[in-house]
Amino acid sequence: MASAEPESAKEAPPSTAARGGVNLFLVGVVLRFVVFAAAVSSMVVMVTSKQTVVNKLRGVPPGIPVQAKFDHSPAFSYFVAALSLTASYSLTTGLASVLVIAKPNCSTKCLLHYAIFDTLILGVVASATGAAGGVAYIGLKGNKHVQWDKVCYAFDKFCRHVGGALATSLFASVVMVFLIWISIISLHARIRK
Repeated sequence: MASAEPESAKEAPPSTAARGGVNLFLVGVVLRFVVFAAAVSSMVVMVTSKQTVVNKLRGVPPGIPVQAKFDHSPAFSYFVAALSLTASYSLTTGLASVLVIAKPNCSTKCLLHYAIFDTLILGVVASATGAAGGVAYIGLKGNKHVQWDKVCYAFDKFCRHVGGALATSLFASVVMVFLIWISIISLHARIRK
């Protein structure tokens, strides 16, 4: 059934920016699902990475198996917990954003909340990535000053998985920065009107 209103009387959605008519709220929805995918993939890679070696690790008697898993390090456990929080947050806000697009009257309030909470989640993801990256770097390079030996020569598969998880998490952090920028730009455009 056709609408009785003429096309000129219909309002553009409030999330449409003045520059080129780009719907920044819709871009934000897409980026939230990108963050979700990156967080879940990074978390899955970290949780499923484990490796057992025998006769490869210096200082371990021959014939004794040694296993590397993410839950052997508190920094890696924090990394997985932070990414779980990020994945659930981005999925929840992505779905909420879809509802806001359907009912745009509360989108300004949502943008303010998103800017605040996105910044908080960015801090959590960045701190977890930094903590896990520090432990991974010691595993890769060691630390001669405190006699911590490098272990990635023996746990090569495990270290590659950790590196992939860290890279994906860093990507999620960068996308979170873009989400914060989009929220702030959209809020600024609404304030100026």
